[in-house]
Amino acid sequence: MQLCHTPRATSAVFDDPNLVSSAGLVPVLTLAQSAGLQELAQTHLIVPTDKGANAGLKVTSLVAGMVAGADSIDDMALLRHGGMGRVFAGAYAPSTLGSFLRSFSFGHVRQLDAVASRFLTQLAAQAPLVATSSDSGERV
Repeated sequence: MQLCHTPRATSAVFDDPNLVSSAGLVPVLTLAQSAGLQELAQTHLIVPTDKGANAGLKVTSLVAGMVAGADSIDDMALLRHGGMGRVFAGAYAPSTLGSFLRSFSFGHVRQLDAVASRFLTQLAAQAPLVATSSDSGERV
């Protein structure tokens, strides 16, 4: 077999409205919801102006994007591709999330740290990493 000497220009486009590129987000976001991520961020993160509206949904969108592999604001667009809109409601545009993050000051980072510590505590209660034996009460 011989390679073609003149390769054709090709491109891959994810344009099927029925495909979900990151279906693994469903159990992750279900766990995050049951541990109260959105409510914690909405309660404890206060960002002034319209940029801080719906802080809980924006933080949840950012977490979902990072879990799905986004490492820049532009990559957050993956939450709106294909059939993702059928699986998840309220996915923000990357520009909206960028404006939200750019409005943070040091105090907002501290507020987000408080959200993270509370979320971790609730997450540990939802999905314990170390099981206890029901017989003796000792850690297994």
